Amino acid sequence: MENQLAKSVEERTFQYQDSLPSLPVPSLEESLKKYLESVKPFANDEEYKKTEEIVKKFQNGVGEKLHQKLLERAKGKRNWLEEWWLNVAYLDVRIPSQLNVNFVGPSPHFEHYWPPKEGTHLERGSIILWHNLNYWQLLRTEKVPVDKVGNIPLDMNQFRMLFSTCKIPGITRDSIINYFKTESEGHCPNHIAVLCRGRVFVFDVMHEGCLITPPELLRQLTYIYKKCHSEPDGPGVPALTCEERTQWAKAREHLISLNPQNLTFLEKIQSSLLVYSFEDGSPHVTPQNYSQVLEALLVGDPVVRWGDKSYNLISFSNGVFGSNCDHAPFDAMTMVSIGYYVDEKILETEGRWKGSEKGQDIPLPEELVFTVDKKILNDINQAKAQYLKQASDLQVVAYAFTSFGKKLTKKKMLHPDTFIQLALQLAYYRLHGSPGCCYETAMTRYFYHGRTETVRSCTVEAIKWCQSMQDPSASFLEKQQNMLQAFAKHNKMMKDCSAGKGFDRHLLGLLLIAKEEGLPVPELFTDPLFSRSGGGGNFVLSTSLVGYLRVQGVVVPMVHNGYGFFYHIRDDRFVVACTAWKSCLDTDAEKLVQLIFCSFHDMMQLMNTAHL
Repeated sequence: MENQLAKSVEERTFQYQDSLPSLPVPSLEESLKKYLESVKPFANDEEYKKTEEIVKKFQNGVGEKLHQKLLERAKGKRNWLEEWWLNVAYLDVRIPSQLNVNFVGPSPHFEHYWPPKEGTHLERGSIILWHNLNYWQLLRTEKVPVDKVGNIPLDMNQFRMLFSTCKIPGITRDSIINYFKTESEGHCPNHIAVLCRGRVFVFDVMHEGCLITPPELLRQLTYIYKKCHSEPDGPGVPALTCEERTQWAKAREHLISLNPQNLTFLEKIQSSLLVYSFEDGSPHVTPQNYSQVLEALLVGDPVVRWGDKSYNLISFSNGVFGSNCDHAPFDAMTMVSIGYYVDEKILETEGRWKGSEKGQDIPLPEELVFTVDKKILNDINQAKAQYLKQASDLQVVAYAFTSFGKKLTKKKMLHPDTFIQLALQLAYYRLHGSPGCCYETAMTRYFYHGRTETVRSCTVEAIKWCQSMQDPSASFLEKQQNMLQAFAKHNKMMKDCSAGKGFDRHLLGLLLIAKEEGLPVPELFTDPLFSRSGGGGNFVLSTSLVGYLRVQGVVVPMVHNGYGFFYHIRDDRFVVACTAWKSCLDTDAEKLVQLIFCSFHDMMQLMNTAHL
């Protein structure tokens, strides 16, 4: 990282933003061809024929008109999807977003210098916070290296959303407010908010033009922690952020009507660099088992989370840390970058502060004491009750598979990401006896403000291979060839999607044009195969590669009878995290993960050429 930072002296974080290509609109014919292929695993011959006719009618009729209108829209925008995606995927969604939309991840320091240990959280907290604030300063001075694939720069806009960003609830649609500015753009907020036992505090992290040091941060955190642990709990206003969105919007309006100062306090939290959360729990975590810590991050205490904040840095009382982030302003790779940077710094310094222990005389934190009434206290209790009810229904399973990792799969000429995706398909097929429609995230950051595209991992080729694996009469060679064909198909899809040639976002664009024009919803979108194959946010498997570093994360399933599945890849291991709802009797995250590990072994066995 240091070398990269040194190299980037002449290269600024956001310097390529103006020269990135616009997001392309794929060809209608190609998109519909790919869509038809993707529904095949979920249809019998008769159903497929019917969908084929619907697609043909769409292509030659209203589809072509909508496509032309989409091309028109794209002419006037560098990213025709950006605003639509933000609204449809995040801001229009009314279900509680803290649990259903946010993503979480543990800080990987527990694997080396910071194993779980009671009584370490304040000192460690001051150090981890300081490294995070240093990253904020690197962003402010545009010294964070530009992400690249080879020599091609990627869009860095999401990094602007990491600090001082918050979602504001609305009655029908939320909005995002971002206060971050680079140094050359002007002044930017420099305070953080700290939540502890239902109370809210703020303090500045700059003093006389300099970032305050870990000993000074420690003083501030200790002051808040001791105060909250020796006095009654606060009312827990932050819990309102875990409520259904319209309910929260109404509660927020009422809160502001009670006292104009409440709005000032809300704005203080919204504009804060990040929210630092003191959790009282001590989740178990080892390099082999992440289940408890991920569960604690996903469904922890709602009075110490600001669910709408782009970054909640969470501290547990055993010196374990993690993050809980609103997904609307950015995707997980932004957190992976800062998480990795901080972890490298903690490794470099052996988890200690090696500077001066002297502290300046800095003002004590300020408490934000909201004016509340019976209605607000009732709203808080109601928010907590619905959150805890849903939270208790979540099953979280996360383990490291350590028999092999990227090194061996690459040696066998197999792409490690595709390896895991196909193992998931086989495991799901074995557990449920049917194909599982699957969403895998592809990034489209080659383009201006590009975010994601859907790779539909459940292909005809993947299912043909799964069936052969379950067929006692299939030969070793047949299984191997089927697997390699499934690999080739997946690799091509991922490449296409990253290059702006996916079809899910294109279809969404066509649907939204129809809605904007006041046209009836085209039959393509009401066809049962559209949702059965995952369309309209109905993917049974919601998956994402978190990357090739030490950082792990997870989300809840997209649908009630589905799974959330995040994983990261290292040279010697695969770490997977899986979620499911306990109230769905058909799903079981524990069984699925065990079957995925079996599939890893079976797939490696197929590459053992001694059998041929």
